[in-house]
Amino acid sequence: MDATKKLIHPRFVTGKYQKIRLVSMYTILAGFLILPWLRWNGHQAVQFNVAEAKFFIFGATFMPQDFYFFAFIFMIAAYTLFMVTIYAGRVFCGYACPQTIYVHLYQHVEKWVLGERNQRMKFDKEPMSAKKLAKKVLIHAIWGVMSMITAMTFISLVVGTDYLFFNGATPFFMGWSKITWIFFGIITFVTHMNAGYMREHMCVHFCPYGRFQSVMFDKDTLLVSYDYDRGEPRGARKKGDHPEGYGDCVDCTMCVQVCPTGIDIRDGLQVECIQCAACIDACNEIMDKVGYPRGLVRYTTERQLVHKEKTKIIGFRIFAYIFMLTALITTATIVATTRNPLELEVNHNRKQITVIGRDGMVENSYVLKIVNKTDEKQVYKVKLEPVEGLTLKSRFKELPLKANEPYGWPVSVFGDPDKISAGDTPVTFTVYTEDGKYTASAQDIFVYEPKTKK
Repeated sequence: MDATKKLIHPRFVTGKYQKIRLVSMYTILAGFLILPWLRWNGHQAVQFNVAEAKFFIFGATFMPQDFYFFAFIFMIAAYTLFMVTIYAGRVFCGYACPQTIYVHLYQHVEKWVLGERNQRMKFDKEPMSAKKLAKKVLIHAIWGVMSMITAMTFISLVVGTDYLFFNGATPFFMGWSKITWIFFGIITFVTHMNAGYMREHMCVHFCPYGRFQSVMFDKDTLLVSYDYDRGEPRGARKKGDHPEGYGDCVDCTMCVQVCPTGIDIRDGLQVECIQCAACIDACNEIMDKVGYPRGLVRYTTERQLVHKEKTKIIGFRIFAYIFMLTALITTATIVATTRNPLELEVNHNRKQITVIGRDGMVENSYVLKIVNKTDEKQVYKVKLEPVEGLTLKSRFKELPLKANEPYGWPVSVFGDPDKISAGDTPVTFTVYTEDGKYTASAQDIFVYEPKTKK
């Protein structure tokens, strides 16, 4: 029940799985850092403008009305994560999680400044001195630069790289607003503390994925496991020797030393395990040295390891998730491809619904809320679908809108009381571009309430 934080200094190991991890983790990191700098038709390709509630993704603009589309994206991501968990456990944590990527990166800084695992452990036990303080300052300075780069990347996805770096101020950060500085400070601090101090505690105590992953496992889930039957009883021995009564585990503790969360995989499945397979590569290296077969620690399933049965690759749950993902991806694709880049909404003037002019004509006023969701200027026109006795009038014949610009277009519909019926008459407004490429229609009602004679 000791709650004291114990520093973990994992030994860095090479091997097949660690090469895969490095490629996976740093490809994701590079993609994150490069993403804000991608351009599309002269604009930032990806920007989540929270202040104006506009998301720009490779030429497409998503408004609050389109957020249902992101619900599909989140559901697809969640179902994909669940399916991967059922099949391969917490492998996302070990190979793709941002927390793992940054902790791995920050620990490499410590290795570069202080040395290997034993040197880092010795450094922690040394009394404070000028040399130790200088090394600590250097480590935190490098971490600080990494944290600031991360913060600027995050913020540039919201406010844009043009505002953040090309605002005309010298140096560029002198042109930032107070709120930008506040978020820059918060993200920098959180990144620094998270990857530099909290580390594995985020995975073990805070991450919700780590808490519910165990209930998703079954006998066919692929997990990093220690072959207890083959390895026990463990014990040290000379190279090439295999004492009678001993298993293959030489009790070198390398699997513990390389673990980023500090667990002993030989104790069985634990919530702290992030499936990074560092223990597999470390154990395989030792097995090669002592002349034993590889795979004492390996990716395997409970059905195969304990019950000695063949793993069922496609079970009911995997099939169910594949079916759900197929349905969600198909629906999201249809929604995305049929999405109209012209948004139209009709609002009736509720304050004074019906006005009867001196000429006896009945007037209803409307505001056509139009949003140009394209990434280029458009010129729109409006028409009223033919209804006997009704005519449309507007202050201007056409409406030019810039890329992603919304506008409320006031229009009026006049009705001839001799030709229209009393009550509500359905009307349809159609807004279209000059070239006819984009069009959108919306319905409302024309209200006529004739005055009754007393």
